[in-house]
Amino acid sequence: MRTLFIGDVHGCADELDALLKECGWQPGERVVLVGDLVAKGPDSVGVLQRARELGLQAVRGNHDEHVLRWHQGHQKQGKKLKPEHQQVLKSLGPADWKYLASLLLYMRLPELNAIAVHAGLVPGVPLREQRQEHLLNLRSIAPDGKPSKRVEDGDPWASLWPGPELVLFGHDALRGLQKHPHAYGLDSGCVYGGRLTAYVLPEGRFYSVPARRAYMDLNGP
Repeated sequence: MRTLFIGDVHGCADELDALLKECGWQPGERVVLVGDLVAKGPDSVGVLQRARELGLQAVRGNHDEHVLRWHQGHQKQGKKLKPEHQQVLKSLGPADWKYLASLLLYMRLPELNAIAVHAGLVPGVPLREQRQEHLLNLRSIAPDGKPSKRVEDGDPWASLWPGPELVLFGHDALRGLQKHPHAYGLDSGCVYGGRLTAYVLPEGRFYSVPARRAYMDLNGP
């Protein structure tokens, strides 16, 4: 049975439909979305509806976590919610929130020798000891070895990941599609007018479809 790992969908339901078709997905084949199912794009409700109805699996992304915290009343005092997150809060129903709340921070698939995570893993730290902030936000490892969520702070964490498990992740649209020896970054910026990308095991093949349009500016505020 094939497993499709799909990069950050961000509410791009039409593109998700197109990518499943491009991959030749059949009901019963496993799909793992690598987080950020909601926010920024046009149809977060549609993405979650498809995930529930088609039985798609997913790990939690930082935007999924962000709206969940607000929904559950855990927001920080004095913080304002951005319009793209307000839209999600207004539009999701009980079944959507239940699905988002069920998402794990990472998924280990031993039969594929693979791990799915939204942002990243700090090399040298056992999986069970990885911190939530890194699983959701990591992008770089600074020269002094410190993990960072900023692209400009150092090398991509994935370039330093030693394996042996292959990590499939998203989150890093600035760097785009990443292919390192033991980690593949699948966020090819669909919501910013790029592409939506999947990596399929065991065949070891990438698939992608273009965005219908740019829904947000990658370098915007």
